[in-house]
Amino acid sequence: MKRFNVLSPDGFHIAMDTDYASKKEAKQALKAFVNRYKAQGYYSSMQHGRMPLNMVICYCDLQTIENGKLINVERMG
Repeated sequence: MKRFNVLSPDGFHIAMDTDYASKKEAKQALKAFVNRYKAQGYYSSMQHGRMPLNMVICYCDLQTIENGKLINVERMG
């Protein structure tokens, strides 16, 4: 069984203790994550500094986990 996790630009899970059943579900969660910063107008990253919200996805990674083991990591954007 495959599960998916999304990592923020700083390498942290965007939702602790949560993984997703599909890539589509993971992408929806990433969209919700980015929308939390809409009022602020930017995402602040320790590694990348202030980022325009439309660029956040370019620095997020999607992890694919199968049978409890990490099998792939790919850039979301």
